[in-house]
Amino acid sequence: MFNSDFFLSLISSLILIICVLIGVAFLTLLERKVLGYMQIRKGPNKVGLWGIPQPFCDAIKLFTKETTFPMLSNYLSYYISPIFSLFLSLLVWMVFPMFWGMWSFNLGLLFFLCCTSMGVYTVMIAGWSSNSNYALLGGLRAVAQTISYEVSLALILMSFILLITSFSLLDLFIYQNYIWFMFISFPLMFAWFASCLAETNRTPFDFAEGESELVSGFNVEYSSGGFALIFLAEYASILFMSMLFCMLFMGADMYSLFFYFKLTFLSFMFIWVRGTLPRYRYDMLMYLAWKSFLPLSLNFLLFFLGLKVIMFINLMY
Repeated sequence: MFNSDFFLSLISSLILIICVLIGVAFLTLLERKVLGYMQIRKGPNKVGLWGIPQPFCDAIKLFTKETTFPMLSNYLSYYISPIFSLFLSLLVWMVFPMFWGMWSFNLGLLFFLCCTSMGVYTVMIAGWSSNSNYALLGGLRAVAQTISYEVSLALILMSFILLITSFSLLDLFIYQNYIWFMFISFPLMFAWFASCLAETNRTPFDFAEGESELVSGFNVEYSSGGFALIFLAEYASILFMSMLFCMLFMGADMYSLFFYFKLTFLSFMFIWVRGTLPRYRYDMLMYLAWKSFLPLSLNFLLFFLGLKVIMFINLMY
């Protein structure tokens, strides 16, 4: 009995990971198409019908190229950090709630925080092990940025944990049957979205890979497979953050087709922001994290705590 359950969970996990990787492939195509039309050009349109097989051609090209590495790099950590980065980005998808109990995560939100906290080490080690000043600077920027925005992410999550008194994502599905949480925490929704942009190193917070001054940042020495793995990890994180946004604020009805339309729209928002906004100054990034999002998330945390206390007193009397 145990073996059959284990193999069922394993096969379900593999199917989920394959679906995520296919989603990542087409997200890159969507990004190139959307940015192309925003800049009044076509985007990929030569390979097949409307350029649809383009992501697979890119993958074949990247993974068949010869892997080069700097002579003075720390080879083992340089080689392993992109692999570990993708592993963490796919591992966090295991919290995706399934009613048939693929992996029963009663502490799913806690597991998510642990995985995102680990993700920053892969960027830092990738920058440090390249033995390049530009890559190291990009890695250090990523560490400071991720730590800053993880604080507001954790506090926003704490607000919802207090509200539903559970760490399980399945409970978000139950509590949002009648009203979406975006209606009772509208400012938190914008703070969460901006924090997601900062966590995934996306424009306007792409300081870890600031092309204009850091020559592509922490991944400047990577080519072929290592480069592909770093960007697969980034886009898998974007998809996951979009999914979590939908679950937290827009009703966690993951068994309806509408949920996946919402997820696609949120992924499109990441691309839209990239095509619209310029990069922030670094001091403005830190000001936004510590002077704007931190007080906002703390105020909402206290508000939800007071709400729960009032509800508890009403139940008592």
